[in-house]
Amino acid sequence: MTSSSHPSAPPVEPTAADSDADSAFTILPQGAIIQEFRVAGINIVQGFPTPELYATHNTPYFGETIGRTTNRIKDGLLSNLNGGKEYHLPINNGPNSLHGGKKGWGKHVFEGPKTVDRNGKKALEFRYLSKDGEEGYPGSVECRVWYTAGKEGDKTALTVEYEVELVGDEVEETVVGVTNHSYFNLSDNPSTIEGTIVTLATNAYLPLDPTGIPTGSIEPYPSLTTTQPFTLGPSDPDLDDCFIMNPNPASIPLDSRPLPLRTLATLYHPSTSLHLEVLSTEPAFQFYTGKYIDVPELETEKGETVPARGPRSGMCVEPSRYVNCAGRQEWRGMCLLRKGEVWGATNVYRAWKG
Repeated sequence: MTSSSHPSAPPVEPTAADSDADSAFTILPQGAIIQEFRVAGINIVQGFPTPELYATHNTPYFGETIGRTTNRIKDGLLSNLNGGKEYHLPINNGPNSLHGGKKGWGKHVFEGPKTVDRNGKKALEFRYLSKDGEEGYPGSVECRVWYTAGKEGDKTALTVEYEVELVGDEVEETVVGVTNHSYFNLSDNPSTIEGTIVTLATNAYLPLDPTGIPTGSIEPYPSLTTTQPFTLGPSDPDLDDCFIMNPNPASIPLDSRPLPLRTLATLYHPSTSLHLEVLSTEPAFQFYTGKYIDVPELETEKGETVPARGPRSGMCVEPSRYVNCAGRQEWRGMCLLRKGEVWGATNVYRAWKG
């Protein structure tokens, strides 16, 4: 596992887990982005070849660490925090605030990488200090991300662990949520996910209003049994929904890492025989089939052509808390971070050919 060359972070030596050149990861300090996830010599994530193109054209959030919160917050409004105060966040998705605002954590350069021992294994550590008032959020928080690569039998595995603490003295509480926004493509055509066979772990989801905000209920997903294998076509099924692993919001801890990992989704493409399974300790996940991807053909500073990426050129499995949990009082406990507490989560991505 390496960190791509960048003015703020020199390359590090590959870990022992990446001795097989056909299975490797590249992580950027910029947004702690997963730039490459190679399995059997194939990069299964969408991205760009240079940090500069991420800075100028990453409107889909390819590979980014999403924060200070994930997904949408209704009307960009946080109310009844810190003694009844209101906080207004940037509106960047219809009437709502999306993925931490106009410049969320994926658009900032993290400190790192630092090679550390994590749970007995070599890992890359990245840190980001989000100051009080950044994108309208109260309180200074530090986010720590650890990437650990390894082999589990014939599977190439990447474990991503997140930890967030309220480190400033400006306020007594704030809201947080972190995930990774990689777009996966297991096909032999980087422009389409058509033909991918998907199975989700649950059929329970959050119904949405017309602006993408949950109505408050948890219901069976309509028109598709997501717990049975289904195949993605050229345009259908079209999903961009939050699926629920734990339907009891009151029981969801602020730090989910002590909970067992559970499989959220399994993906397979018959043309490449590539498999991917996504596991997490988190209570929910967004499954998105990439309808709004719109990246034009580009050129690097060296004159190399970077192909365009359009709708359904990648799909996301984003482990998370409930959508708009920060804006909904009865769900806020799962994302409300107070002084002396720690928010945490662990996600695991396992891929193999066969």
